[in-house]
Amino acid sequence: MHRKDSTKQIVKRLFECYIKKHYSKLIFSILCMVIVSAATATNAWLMQPVLDDIFIKKNKDLIIIIPVFVFMIAFFKGIASYFQSVLMSFIGYKMVADLQRDMLNSLLYSDLSYFNRTNSGTLVSRFLADVGSLSRGVHNVIINIIKDSLTFIFLIGVMFFHDYKLALITILVFPLAIYPISRIGKRLRKISKNTQVGFGLLTKKLTESFQGIKTIKSFNNENSEMEKINIEIESLFKLTLKSTKVNSISRPLMETLGGIAIAIIIFTGGSQVISGETTPGTFFSFLTALLMAYQPLKSFASLNATLQIAMASAERVFEIIDNEPSIKETKKNKDHLFDYRNSYDLKISKASFKYKDSDQLVLRDINLTIQKGEKIALVGYSGSGKTSLLNLIPRFFDLEKGNIYLGDIDIKDLSFKFLRNHFSIVSQDVTLFDDTIKKNIMYGKKKPNEKDIIKACKDANCYEFINKLPKKINEDIGEKGVKLSGGQKQRIAIARAFLRNSPFLLLDEATSALDSKSEKKIQDSLSKLMKNKTSLVIAHRLSTIIDADRIILLHNGKIEGVGKHNYLLKNSKIYKNLYKLQFKNKNDKKSITK
Repeated sequence: MHRKDSTKQIVKRLFECYIKKHYSKLIFSILCMVIVSAATATNAWLMQPVLDDIFIKKNKDLIIIIPVFVFMIAFFKGIASYFQSVLMSFIGYKMVADLQRDMLNSLLYSDLSYFNRTNSGTLVSRFLADVGSLSRGVHNVIINIIKDSLTFIFLIGVMFFHDYKLALITILVFPLAIYPISRIGKRLRKISKNTQVGFGLLTKKLTESFQGIKTIKSFNNENSEMEKINIEIESLFKLTLKSTKVNSISRPLMETLGGIAIAIIIFTGGSQVISGETTPGTFFSFLTALLMAYQPLKSFASLNATLQIAMASAERVFEIIDNEPSIKETKKNKDHLFDYRNSYDLKISKASFKYKDSDQLVLRDINLTIQKGEKIALVGYSGSGKTSLLNLIPRFFDLEKGNIYLGDIDIKDLSFKFLRNHFSIVSQDVTLFDDTIKKNIMYGKKKPNEKDIIKACKDANCYEFINKLPKKINEDIGEKGVKLSGGQKQRIAIARAFLRNSPFLLLDEATSALDSKSEKKIQDSLSKLMKNKTSLVIAHRLSTIIDADRIILLHNGKIEGVGKHNYLLKNSKIYKNLYKLQFKNKNDKKSITK
């Protein structure tokens, strides 16, 4: 929802998509509200016989009948209130779950570019705070609008039953409040939206600080972080206070209008009692109904404010739900033309690419054919486009121009699931989840047997350190694998790739977090992993890719050279310079020329 929808449109959408499905529960809840409202009006009506028949006429029969009747009313009102509350709570909580489910579905299928331009704090804020605010608002509005409207109607009925002239005077006063209350609601909607944005920024800052606590302490920057976060806290405080001030404006307005109406009724009705035109019981019954009706009218004023706050949250929630990914899966895929899990030639033709919101091309006119089973290395300075090229192959991003083919089929004609099942990816930024080592290793493989998991660990050279842990493979590794070293994390990721056993390997600085000794062992494992597989490797150390079938040199988004190490060393100034920068002493040079 990139446009600003009206309150009517948003409410209609909420009803059609999230409330209507619970129609039977809603109807039964409304029936309960009718009982509650009717009971409230009946209590007001009973003031007339209590005053006239019991207190004035001293009717002894009614002194028993009326209290029993009042008790019965209270009992059924209580039962109806219980079921109304439970049923409406069910609808409200189910709406929260459904909204969060729809948001999660939209987010998980969004492009990576969406997450690049949207901070995680904003997403968490919308997922929790906005959905909560929306649910509470809609839940309260539905309950109170229906219940208060019914109560008001029944009480107005009592008032007209006793004296239609006084009733007309009463109901003519309150419409005066409609315009200012609607204006207050619009202001609240804007303030509330800004408040939720502020909440998202605060969440972002807190997340960054907690995740970077080691760095903060290392640089003695606790005070600096406090200052940054305090700015967001203070901003959120001011917005919240402003919202409260605007919301509270309706109260003196309603109190004044209510006071005017009650003063008029007391004067007029009191005059009628004195002149004998009406009985004291009738007047007090009318006045009781008026005072009771005044409460739902005040509630209407605050309900509009509540509704507008909920609508501000709804806009932000639906922005996520309505987000359309630019990278879309084909409806008529050609998966069936392939033998599942087999390797094929990979062809990149006239490929150019740039990121969203950028005019600068990251890759320019890339032409590259990778044959089945071939090991290709990508090298180049930082920012040359190596990682970008790797990310294009599983369609994490789409090309600006050109095509990528798996076999002779354009990857755009394959389903995401089928395409990505062909690739195992190990990157320099290892992603591990707050779970056990076992669960992290088997993340990309459904129901693997224990022997395969153990074998993957041994192949990735992580079996030894895993066995030293208290719970071994069932050890919890904490958020982002905080309990593991960088090298251990990377070996877990490599074990995951071993277990998945995809026909294509995409390795982006897969050994960057390892020391030289561990790197040698992992390189042996990776060589074993890459056997009979098509591999595309980005390496920060040239020594790790000298056995590649071909080395592709990228520079400023273009292919500047293709060949073996020795060929590029002789024929490419850029590659030679990379070599000189990495190998400054003779011993290093010997290791690469062996």
